[in-house]
Amino acid sequence: MTMTSPTPTAPVKVAPAPRSTGPSRPSRFRMGAGQQMKGGPFAYAALAVVGLGSLLPLYWTLVAASRTQDEVLAPTPPFLPGGKLVGNVRTAWEQANLGTAILNSVIVACSITAATLFFCTLAGYAFAKMRFRGRGWLMTAVIATLTIPPQLSVVPLFMMMSGLGWGGQLESVILPTLVSAFGVFFMRQYLIEALPYELIEAAKIDGANNFRIVVSVVLPVARPAMMVLGMLTFVQAWNDFFWPYLALNQQNPTLQVALGQLSASYTPDQSIVMAGALISTLPLLVVFVVFGKKIVGGIMSGAVKG
Repeated sequence: MTMTSPTPTAPVKVAPAPRSTGPSRPSRFRMGAGQQMKGGPFAYAALAVVGLGSLLPLYWTLVAASRTQDEVLAPTPPFLPGGKLVGNVRTAWEQANLGTAILNSVIVACSITAATLFFCTLAGYAFAKMRFRGRGWLMTAVIATLTIPPQLSVVPLFMMMSGLGWGGQLESVILPTLVSAFGVFFMRQYLIEALPYELIEAAKIDGANNFRIVVSVVLPVARPAMMVLGMLTFVQAWNDFFWPYLALNQQNPTLQVALGQLSASYTPDQSIVMAGALISTLPLLVVFVVFGKKIVGGIMSGAVKG
């Protein structure tokens, strides 16, 4: 019986462990999942300057509304609010009939916002996810309307409203702005990315019709974009002056038209005008405080509801 000696094997070389140089720091320029860039002193200083610059006109409106005209027009204007705010607000309220004007502005702005959200969301969904003949040409025509100045349509629009018997009525302000080309384009671009075809197909397999798909699938997905569009539409309708000034009269004005009456005299009282401007700004601040978190967040919460 012969014995065989084991074949010698070469020694295995183990690579030395890398020398630790302390905890590794993440790169400032490579953003990983869940990481956020930290702002430095310059970023905070820039944000502070922008914030103060944005609040300065509102603060000056408050100061001027609480002073007399002589104090506002003095060579050295005041920098602190005075004690005339309540009296100036009462005077502006009585001179411009702001009670009726605010009610009209609320009706006009809310009606335009609700109609714009409804029609623009439906049209945006149709252009984004439906297939029909002439879709591209129709979308091009909608975008092309954005290039037409609104001043060109004033005369035919005024004649149309007069022919319908709506001269001086709120309907003449609401009807021409029930839908906007910008809103249709905005909702289309959002739904193209946010609404996958799989959700629509799953709803069709479950037996949902088009109305059910819009209610249960499209609206929950489009809610963040609708909040943004609703805010922009409400602010635009609330601050609109040009067309309401032409379509309405002094007995039935919106708020901006009523404020124009305060400054229409030969020597307008600037403190009274500022008091009216402060009144017109407060509803917008309330709307932004109530819905600002949802608007700024813009995060889609859920795709299907109900």
